[in-house]
Amino acid sequence: MPDAGQRMRAAENAARVPDVVVITGMSGSGRTQALHVFEDMGYFCIDNLPPRLLLQLADLVGINSGVGRHLAVTCDLRSLGLFNELNDSLTQLREHELTVSLVFLDTSDEVLRRRYDENRRRHPLAQPGESVASAIEREREQLAGVRESADLVIDTSHLRTSALRSRLRRAYSELTDQQLMEVSVFSFGFKHGMPVEADLMIDVRFLPNPFYDPEMRTLTGNDRLVSDFVLKNPTTEKFLDAWYRLLDVAMPGYVAEGKSHLSIAVGCTGGQHRSVAIASATAAYLEKSGYHVSLSHRDLSLANVRTS
Repeated sequence: MPDAGQRMRAAENAARVPDVVVITGMSGSGRTQALHVFEDMGYFCIDNLPPRLLLQLADLVGINSGVGRHLAVTCDLRSLGLFNELNDSLTQLREHELTVSLVFLDTSDEVLRRRYDENRRRHPLAQPGESVASAIEREREQLAGVRESADLVIDTSHLRTSALRSRLRRAYSELTDQQLMEVSVFSFGFKHGMPVEADLMIDVRFLPNPFYDPEMRTLTGNDRLVSDFVLKNPTTEKFLDAWYRLLDVAMPGYVAEGKSHLSIAVGCTGGQHRSVAIASATAAYLEKSGYHVSLSHRDLSLANVRTS
């Protein structure tokens, strides 16, 4: 379980996260990618919402119902009229005691021109015969007031997607970085095929095999007798010490990279004894370290298991 410090940080995060986040900015600055980050964080997300519908949508999805839901929307505000409409809508939300944050994504003109050139896309503001540079300049002028009133401005000119994800998570998630990454730990048997979806895979076939003990042959790694046989073996104890130290190094790196899901596979011959026990121990260790972990055993249903 998370320690007292982790629980305190999570509580502080929950207290500062706004009910509604509005994402806007320059065309081509990464608004859609930003919305995907909020979706991964559990926000109810809508792309390109007219500002006048903000309060109606917040009521519809129960943002102010006390259930802890949050709303994130992108708004295209290149029209001055829509900017004025947004100000009115944000005022309405605050009058209904909803907390709001406006995020503006900015990008340099040079980078925007290059992005449009590489993608061979027409700038959405460009008029017939108008250059991309001219359209970008006009859009920047129209959005100057929006940028000035934003609660958070992020320059994405040279920002990797993982870095943008980290910035938004730190600012708008009620969970810790560790809790935001979904960790899937599962056991498998090599004789049933290697998993292709694993980010990390460990082969524990070198450990003593309970299969050769008639008393444990039809049991699984979930049974105490087998689990004790596997985990209390001196070789296993040395391995787990090294394995946990490896995880202590690798896991924070994955978190820092902004990885949203990590899959860890533990394999033995049949996926019945050793891999099940080690996968369970691995999941327990990661949960104790504050990660959000799910545990499964891919090939356990294929095993010759004793039934009571």
